[in-house]
Amino acid sequence: MNRKQFDPLKIIRTFTALKILKTIAALQKYLQQQNKKTIGLVPTMGALHQGHLSLIALAKAQTAIVVCSIFVNPTQFTNALDLEKYPRPIETDIIKLEQAECDVLFMPETTEMYPQKEHWHLDIGEVEHRLEGKFRPGHYQGVMQIVYKLFVAVKPDLAFFGQKDFQQFRVIEKMAELKKLPVKLVMCPIIREADGLAMSSRNIHLTAEERQHALVLSRALNHLKNVPVKEASAQIILKEAVEMIKAEPGVELEYLEIVNADDLSEDLSHPEKGTIALVAAKVGQTRLIDNMILG
Repeated sequence: MNRKQFDPLKIIRTFTALKILKTIAALQKYLQQQNKKTIGLVPTMGALHQGHLSLIALAKAQTAIVVCSIFVNPTQFTNALDLEKYPRPIETDIIKLEQAECDVLFMPETTEMYPQKEHWHLDIGEVEHRLEGKFRPGHYQGVMQIVYKLFVAVKPDLAFFGQKDFQQFRVIEKMAELKKLPVKLVMCPIIREADGLAMSSRNIHLTAEERQHALVLSRALNHLKNVPVKEASAQIILKEAVEMIKAEPGVELEYLEIVNADDLSEDLSHPEKGTIALVAAKVGQTRLIDNMILG
C-alpha cells in the first residue's frame, strides 16, 4: 500500500452515517428527501469541543435529523488577525461529529455563502450595541447575516445555541422575530471544564499559565451567583467581583455587568424576567467571554 495515499479517516467514514455537503443546493436536495422529518440545526465555526457536542446531543434528543454547520464567517470578525488565527481543525471536527452520530455536516466555502458582495443591516435596537456590541461594533450584524442565511438554507424546526454566547442568542432571537422565521431557538447550558473554565474554541490559544489566570472569570461570576440584585449591596458585591478580576495578573477586564436577562438592559426592576451577569476579558492575547444566570 502506498502510505502517502493512506487516509484512515476514509476508513472511519465507511462505517458512519455522517453526510458531508458543501453546497446549499445539495443540502436542500438531501433534506427534501427526508420525508418532512423534524430538523435540528447546530451552527458552529468549527474547532469543536464538548460544549458543541452537547448541543448535538440535545438536538438529537429533540429532532429527527441533526445538521451541524461549520463555517468561519468573515463578516462577523471585526479584527482581520482574529479571523486569520481562528482554529480550523476540520479533520478532527469530522471525527467528533461522526462519534456524536450527527446526521449532516454542512461545510460551505465562503463563495457559497457570499457569491457576491451584499449589504446587510437589520435594526434590532440596543440589544446589539451593549456589552459585546460596544467592544465589537458590527459583529452582531455579521452574526445575523450568516445565521439568517443558514436558517433559509436549512429551514430548521429547531436551532440550538450555547448559553455562553448569551447576547448572541438574544440578537438571533430578535432577528428571527423581525424576519418572521418559523424556527424555535433552544438555549443550551454552558459546559465547563472541571476547574470551572467555560469551554471555548479560543481556549487552545491560552498558555498553561494564562489558563490558570483565566479561572478568575468563573470565580468572579460565582461571587455574584446569589447577589440580591434589587438591594444596594448588589453594587458592592459587583465591585468586589470587578476588583477580583482586575487584580489577576495578565487579565484585562473589558466588562462585568449585571443586566436584565430579557433585553440586556440595566433595568433590574422586573426580577421575573431574570437577571444575568456577563463578563469579557483578555487573558494574554486571547479574548474570553462567560456569564451566569443569577438568583
